[in-house]
Amino acid sequence: MKVKKIYDICKEAMSEDLVTRAYPHINKLFHRSVVALPQSQTSNGLLLLTILQFFLDFGEMVLHDADPSLRTFFRSCLSREFADPRVAEATLDFLNLNKIKLINVYPTLLPQFFPLLLKLIAWNGEKLEEKFQSVLPAMMSNGSFLPLFPSLTDLPILVVALEKVERSSGTLLGSSIASIQKSAAPEMLLALMDEAYTGSTIEDRSGDSGSEDSNSIDVADPVFLDLLKDENDGLVERHWTSPGMTAALQAAINSSQSDRLKQALNMTPRFLSLYFAVALRDINDSLVCALIPIVMSRNSTIFPDKTFAFEARKRLSDFILAAFQGSPHFIALLKKPIVDRLGEAYDSPIKTELALHLCWAIGEHGGGGASHKDVARELFESLELLLYENLSTSRLGLSHETGFESNGTNSRRSSQVRLLSFVITAVAKLATFHTELLPRAQVALAKVARSRGTDKRVWQRACDYLGLLNEPAISLSILGPSIGNVKNPGTVNWTEGGSKMVAHVPFYILAGQEGPPFHDFSFSDIFPCHDGSLSKARTKKS
Repeated sequence: MKVKKIYDICKEAMSEDLVTRAYPHINKLFHRSVVALPQSQTSNGLLLLTILQFFLDFGEMVLHDADPSLRTFFRSCLSREFADPRVAEATLDFLNLNKIKLINVYPTLLPQFFPLLLKLIAWNGEKLEEKFQSVLPAMMSNGSFLPLFPSLTDLPILVVALEKVERSSGTLLGSSIASIQKSAAPEMLLALMDEAYTGSTIEDRSGDSGSEDSNSIDVADPVFLDLLKDENDGLVERHWTSPGMTAALQAAINSSQSDRLKQALNMTPRFLSLYFAVALRDINDSLVCALIPIVMSRNSTIFPDKTFAFEARKRLSDFILAAFQGSPHFIALLKKPIVDRLGEAYDSPIKTELALHLCWAIGEHGGGGASHKDVARELFESLELLLYENLSTSRLGLSHETGFESNGTNSRRSSQVRLLSFVITAVAKLATFHTELLPRAQVALAKVARSRGTDKRVWQRACDYLGLLNEPAISLSILGPSIGNVKNPGTVNWTEGGSKMVAHVPFYILAGQEGPPFHDFSFSDIFPCHDGSLSKARTKKS
């Protein structure tokens, strides 16, 4: 390629005169290639990337601002050629090579075009995963951080949409997607105007779009257009009950998964892990706090593949807990969405699991901290409500029930037992942290302990915590906050465990073991023995 040779010569010589003479011709070639893209039958992506590299390296010599050229490449070339594996790989190589410069000089470029880059990786799959992961953090900015999360989560849906376009319009190379979006734009504009002035909905307009396949996606559906967009236009709520989304999910369930979809299902959890890791490390607290309610709402709307849903939800719950661990005051700021999720705890096993994690976070971090007593009281009341709902409606069933039950019933009962156990723990922890709640907590736990038919495990936990709450020092050591210095008399600061006296050993054992306390233990079970001198030492409580 002649342009590549010219670039290499200029790079090697670093001659301003040579660069100045070559620049007008290369700049003219760039614009001619861009103009010819709609009619071109061949790919110009590699040529344009070489020219862009010339602009980035020598732009200061010839006073050329590369920003318009970069945006032109994304809008005019990559939007048509992202499905070309050579162009896709070369684009990621280009972005990785120039990542530092793009972040420092053109910080809005990658955040603006992250939807197009997601289409690139969705279509080209795992062979480009490592290169894409290197670029992903550069896509995260204040303006793209929140919209990027649902787009990453919906990567499998994007694959389904792209495959639908390919089946309907042929190859994705060229202007097929751009033409679909362009042709649908006037109809969508009329639909939005109609909705604003008459009150009718967009779905009403697109419901009779004439698709012959009941599992197909309506190309005029707003969800479909949002999935296939090339640029970030802010956080858009995706309605999972819309005709387009319903059709996409139904088609995915009823048909065998393509290799491309399988790869997307494998990659997406790993992308989410990287996204959340960068969020906790680099993103400011206000955006992280704003993300948590979005994550909670998306927990129940995940692509319906069992393995993928499990892996994705694990990343979501891990992020929520890590965010609360790093910033416990988020619990107080997000009281309303947390209470709403607790109110949905019995709607489905998925929502039960989310409520379980939230209960743990509420108890572990004292409802947001010592300075948020009013919030802690309101959260305590929500936990009380969950507790009393079980006692009044016997949601867990009676312990003396006989007969055979379905696996679904047993699974639901087990899930609810786990939730109620966490609720009881959270109630006890909140009362330990905020002592003004102690009388109410004792009443609530006593009701569980006296309730007939309560699951044995729940009953045992309630009795244990009632006993602990009667001993404030012990309760604070075991149920108190796991971080911070505990200076109350008689309590154990677990962060100083390496310097504790032998008299504190039983507390460490009880903290690491479940069940009734055992009175015969070996120091080798607790402290590593290098010379074996303590391995035979036995200490018995008289």
